[in-house]
Amino acid sequence: MVQEARRMQGYGSDFIKEMFAAAKNPDMISFAGGAPAPELYALEAFRAASDKAFDIHGRTIMAYDGAYGVAALREFIASQWMPRTGVNITADDLLILSGSQQGIDYAARLYLDEGDTVIVEHPSYLGALNTFSALRANYVSVDTDTDGMRMDALEEALIANPEAKLIYTVPDFQNPTGITLAEDRRRKMVELAEQYDVMIIEDSPYYEIRFEGDFIPAIKSFDKADRVIYLGSFSKTLCPGIRLGWVVASKAVIERYRVLKEATDFQAGTVAQYQAATFLADYSLDEHLKTSRDVYRGRRDAALAAIKETFPEDVTCTRPEGGYFIWVEAPGINATEMVVYAMNEIGVAYVPGESFYASEPRVDTLRLSYSQMTEDKIGEGIGRLGRLLKEARS
Repeated sequence: MVQEARRMQGYGSDFIKEMFAAAKNPDMISFAGGAPAPELYALEAFRAASDKAFDIHGRTIMAYDGAYGVAALREFIASQWMPRTGVNITADDLLILSGSQQGIDYAARLYLDEGDTVIVEHPSYLGALNTFSALRANYVSVDTDTDGMRMDALEEALIANPEAKLIYTVPDFQNPTGITLAEDRRRKMVELAEQYDVMIIEDSPYYEIRFEGDFIPAIKSFDKADRVIYLGSFSKTLCPGIRLGWVVASKAVIERYRVLKEATDFQAGTVAQYQAATFLADYSLDEHLKTSRDVYRGRRDAALAAIKETFPEDVTCTRPEGGYFIWVEAPGINATEMVVYAMNEIGVAYVPGESFYASEPRVDTLRLSYSQMTEDKIGEGIGRLGRLLKEARS
């Protein structure tokens, strides 16, 4: 048999597969998947937008359009979406992706040779770690606190690793911890990137899912030297099935993304782009987001209340102001070993925190996603998990 390429050894995690399987099991109370609530999908409005797109554009939407993406969708993102983050651009400064995960992959391919160094949060997003590992990157993990990645620790890492090429961060309601990078740290991160000659990947699919506190400008908004590659996505705000994201970067980087796009899937799906562009033009994004935020706030509150009531007293958790995730630290518990028992015996799924560490993994951590369960199911599921945690201590 022909031997697989060495880089395939980097694609080693089964947790993503298991998360999807748990989410599809109707009997499972799943806190595993990081996806929007299906009942929030604007089904009828999207169906109407799809019909209208075909009525107006006909067979055009069934043809190739090119690697940059459909002009109407790019114009909407440039004029309506990105200014909300504090980033002012034109449609020429972005390219449509087949989901923002593709943007992580392209950045890795663009900058990393085997053995190159990536600086990541401790812990970090599993999907990004899988991508970087496949290219056999070296990791340097930087500690976080309640205000996100610590800038003193980041500078120490940059000084100790002058060969580092990339800083990867999820600054808003981070996956997996739910924490948000403070504004002063965003400014400082850009300053450090310029000082130490590295690029920043700002992975921001959750920016608009803020249901508490003030919006913070994107890291990209402080970027005066084209150090930041901003990745956005419709997967968390509209629906994941359209598989549409985007990258905002310097024109030189956008051109390299175009080359990579043409070398992989050539372009994001034209049909989906026209459907999304028509939907966004006709449907109130603010109204949709308000409804979503209200639902997620209620589910976050239900989760935190159940954790406080049922988890052991020495277990701690984050309190996100948006997004989908609560990070739990449970001293004395091996959450990796416990997950199979939790799924099979009490019907509750979560993601062990160990899988989110690029280095020095902690087995006493877990990620809970409250986005897809009703408040009643959240209370029941966390109650079951709390009893299991207490039993594991006895």
